[in-house]
Amino acid sequence: MIAQDIIIRPIITEKGMQDIVSKKYVFEVAKSATKIDVKRAIEALFKVKVQKVTTVHVRGQLRRQGRNEGYTRSWKKAYVQLTADSKPIEFFEGMM
Repeated sequence: MIAQDIIIRPIITEKGMQDIVSKKYVFEVAKSATKIDVKRAIEALFKVKVQKVTTVHVRGQLRRQGRNEGYTRSWKKAYVQLTADSKPIEFFEGMM
């Protein structure tokens, strides 16, 4: 897999934006990606140094519309902590 296939999109939420000050970022990643894959992809795409990666599997939620029901898709989330001497990711700087 190449880096663009591993990192799907950044997660932009209030809770996620609070951690940007401490250089912690949240991304949606490919379900098959490992922590090592995510670390290499972030370092390649944004030219930063990653200290730690934590991943979470997000289960799909049950949703109803009338009498029909189904589940939303399940996905994988990665919390990425950069090293103290690393520069911040430029994409997130304009959002604070």
